[in-house]
Amino acid sequence: MPLSNLNKEQLEAATCQPGYNLIIASAGTGKTSTIVGRIANLINNGIQPDQILLLTFTNKAAAEMVQRVAKYFGKDVAQSIMAGTFHSVSYKLLKKLDINITLKQPNELKTLFKSLYEKRVFYNRDDEANPYDGGYLYDMYSLFLNSNDGESFAEWIISKNAAHEIYTPIYEDVVLEFDDLKRKYGYVNFDDLLILMLNTLKEKEFDFKEILVDEYQDTNPLQGRLLDGFKPKSLFCVGDYDQSIYAFNGSDIGIISTFSRRYKSANVYTLRKNYRSSKPILDLATKVIEHNERIYEKNLEVMRTDVDIKPKLLAFNELFGQYEYISRLISQSSTPHNEIAIIFRNNSSADGIEVNLREFSIPAKRKGGMSFFDAVEIKFVLDILMMQLSHNDMMAFIHIIEYGKGIGKAIAKDIFDALIKLGHGKLFDGLFNPDEKIKNPYESSKVKNIQLGLFDDFIELGSLSKFKDCGFEENFLSNPILKHPKLSVEGATYLYDFYKLIKEQRRIKIPSTKIENIIKSPLFERIKEKVSTKRATQKDGSINEELKSNSISKINRKTVLLKRLSTHYSDLSKFINSMVLGGSEMSEGDGVNLLSVHASKGLEFKEVYVIDLMDGRFPNRKLMSKGGSLEEERRLFYVAATRAKDILYLSFAKYDRIKKIDFIHSPFLKEAGLIRKEE
Repeated sequence: MPLSNLNKEQLEAATCQPGYNLIIASAGTGKTSTIVGRIANLINNGIQPDQILLLTFTNKAAAEMVQRVAKYFGKDVAQSIMAGTFHSVSYKLLKKLDINITLKQPNELKTLFKSLYEKRVFYNRDDEANPYDGGYLYDMYSLFLNSNDGESFAEWIISKNAAHEIYTPIYEDVVLEFDDLKRKYGYVNFDDLLILMLNTLKEKEFDFKEILVDEYQDTNPLQGRLLDGFKPKSLFCVGDYDQSIYAFNGSDIGIISTFSRRYKSANVYTLRKNYRSSKPILDLATKVIEHNERIYEKNLEVMRTDVDIKPKLLAFNELFGQYEYISRLISQSSTPHNEIAIIFRNNSSADGIEVNLREFSIPAKRKGGMSFFDAVEIKFVLDILMMQLSHNDMMAFIHIIEYGKGIGKAIAKDIFDALIKLGHGKLFDGLFNPDEKIKNPYESSKVKNIQLGLFDDFIELGSLSKFKDCGFEENFLSNPILKHPKLSVEGATYLYDFYKLIKEQRRIKIPSTKIENIIKSPLFERIKEKVSTKRATQKDGSINEELKSNSISKINRKTVLLKRLSTHYSDLSKFINSMVLGGSEMSEGDGVNLLSVHASKGLEFKEVYVIDLMDGRFPNRKLMSKGGSLEEERRLFYVAATRAKDILYLSFAKYDRIKKIDFIHSPFLKEAGLIRKEE
């Protein structure tokens, strides 16, 4: 049984009395075993599995815990547990209540937001501060939703940057229009899921006897309110304040540090035995993290005695010399590639090391930075599929059409609105059978308002005659959407390829066949050409043909992987929802693991390289100036170092010959005792 495998501290925590219990579980102390043990204890004491709620930081972590429970209690019992991230659990519970929602990926609605923002003009400006661009304002709004303390968006913006007060009427109006459109089309992103769930909990109660929370240190205020919204009869929260690294996403270390004050009769348990890292590695990590304020005391005990390799500092005169040397070291290492991780703080570091690994013919898979599902080509395929489920999916439409030459987000939304008008509320009717009585589908109902940045749109329509030699079929050529005055021949041809692809897609049912049809279409060829050209364009404007060829190969490989994933599904809806909810946790291929510090969280490897440990890069001073802190950067270093089980390399360079920048070593290397003299 799970409980028989636990050490004394883990067992004490797993069998504690119901109530408000916090378990401080440092890296490698067996928190997963303790959580599984706790679930076993609950079931053994008569709690029904469907009365247990398990909240984790990733769906993968939840699945692993459920699988371990299934080994002892059977699949049916384990799968009755409501388990997943705050977002996926909210989605499941809302679906159970038959609440109509269309789920979008975390950053996907940014395109819609930007299309609304791009229609605004800032007539009044502050000489000291330019308005935020649409993408940055969207990110700010997301951070506001997760971290606000009851103030309005305008008040929150002003508290961050008082110079932007002049722009807040426009900012708030864009947000208002954005939220109205989401409600109209039933769109929800991950932020909306939590807000909708929180509002639902005001009227509906769920009978969970205990709620277990993993990675509690990364809970943000919105998640904290949601947790309280469940009115938990018993809480079992597991976390480590030294691994709180998501402040940029709104997580608040104060939530774990004030647990004992917020919950009456709270108990705090500490897991002290570390089973992952060797003593030299753990000693180094501890030496650095102890420069942060201690919230709960913990003195870790190393349980491994089989390895005693000291962490090694690698110092280089030049940045790319560092990447080349590490690649050579890995090529000579006896450690299997999938047991090696290179951990970076900045994406530029990953780009440099990835190129050098390729030079040594070392396979690598990269996670962190851009997700597999954030790639333009993958989003594009999923959006085409999404339109088969929800024909009026404005977000998917804009995302597809904006890539047509000369179109962009704002014009794509104009075309969407026009098609809805031509089809009397149905986009595909507007595309295939437009109402001939509507001569100007682009007529705007918006009233000009200078304070809100609204301005008069175009009045004169364009002529259809310029498209008569394009080879369009008659039904498409006569569609009034082609009258948009800014629509070029290339843009119209792109629209025609979309028209033909949707026509073919309507005849296909199986998800994998649909994907095959999309990736062979002229429309996808256009996307592939555009994306690969952009990725191969150098600073002087020339195209590197080798880079372009590599980019096309990567695009082809990604689409093959997506098709392979779809073969497990016969239902298109289930396939898409699975991709959206679990997309950010995927990485591609085999080989050495290239990981951002955030992506490395929860993982462990025999051999680890933490690279580019220069002051400015790690700690990242730029992010610190935007609201980060040296304490959080130090926690990031602690997380990176404690991924290593046996071998740890820490490296830095003194000079970047391309950017002509001098570096000094990270202060963390000095705190670790690896650099004793100032050089």
